[in-house]
Amino acid sequence: MNNLSDLDLKNKRLLIRADMNVPIQNGTVKDNTRILASLPTIEMCLEAGAKVLLISHLGRPIEGNPEKIFSLQPVAEALSKIINEPVELVSEISSSKLFNSSSKIQMLENIRFFKGEKANSELLGKQLADLCDIYVFDAFGTSHREQASTHSAITQSNQACSGLLLNKEIEALTKALNNYKKPYTAVIGGAKVSTKLELITNINKKADHIIVGGGIANTFIKAAGYEIGQSLYEESMIDLAKRILDDGKIILPDILITSLTFEGEAVKEKNINEVTEDEMILDQFLTPAMQDVIALSNTILWNGPLGVFENQLFEIGTKELSKAIAKSSAFSLAGGGETISAINKFIDPDDVSYCSTGGGAFLEFMEGKELPSLQALRSKN
Repeated sequence: MNNLSDLDLKNKRLLIRADMNVPIQNGTVKDNTRILASLPTIEMCLEAGAKVLLISHLGRPIEGNPEKIFSLQPVAEALSKIINEPVELVSEISSSKLFNSSSKIQMLENIRFFKGEKANSELLGKQLADLCDIYVFDAFGTSHREQASTHSAITQSNQACSGLLLNKEIEALTKALNNYKKPYTAVIGGAKVSTKLELITNINKKADHIIVGGGIANTFIKAAGYEIGQSLYEESMIDLAKRILDDGKIILPDILITSLTFEGEAVKEKNINEVTEDEMILDQFLTPAMQDVIALSNTILWNGPLGVFENQLFEIGTKELSKAIAKSSAFSLAGGGETISAINKFIDPDDVSYCSTGGGAFLEFMEGKELPSLQALRSKN
């Protein structure tokens, strides 16, 4: 695909599709991680003498209903403070202000306010493409969605290229997917096997060891013949879990943390064969085997927590895992909102080789799927 750094940007009108879908509370951005991740691309364009128009979505508004709660105004204000430049928010695609302002950088209001975004409208895509000389796609977190700003606008643009963040994402994920060094350890947590079935299946072909956590671990524990009481698990996935267990790559926990309720009634440490019918498994300790494979790994993929780490009573496994990965000399790749939250809570994110900005896009890429936005970018080369 065309690369931003290879193009002449001077005096060009650049539309940058970024992913600034950040948490906002009382009109203030609470976590600016995604804004900061977009900065290298924005700064390169400004330094090259280009005029910049940013596009992003925020939340899930109803198309055609521009509710204030989903406005990008707080994002524009946060970005303005970070780059020490005014960021002008423009409400309409047809506005004469676009690329005709004293501001070097503008931001279009939430793209999901406009009808046709989710349906990948050719009309909306053409409106966006016609605004600019170069369409810069830098929103890896939305690259799995075939929508007007992530697909149609790319295909209809005069010229389209990848941004710096997108390039970093592809490089890091490709390293863990295809260019990895063994031993390879995957850590896959979360609520349901079904939502990560394709990831588990694909990574099972590559990884030497797989550590499971959360409801996913419960399904494997039950498949191995142990009592899991009232724990979250998927009955429909038991037979599949048994087949995956037969491969010998799954490392099950041996010491679990149980409770009678999610709030933490009668919290106990239990051996895997001691769980009773009235208990639920909400956390686990890292076993010595888990500690060893992490320490000896050259590649680590991490997606999903080991327990309900938002509750301090059930944060032990995820905290231990975070620290073990931080100490490792392996190339470590982390993705998914809960995983990044755990990293920010327990360790310095710089101790992980790469933290992906993608959730669904991260999963689909690591499942080996072709993402629509990347496919569209390659078609423009």
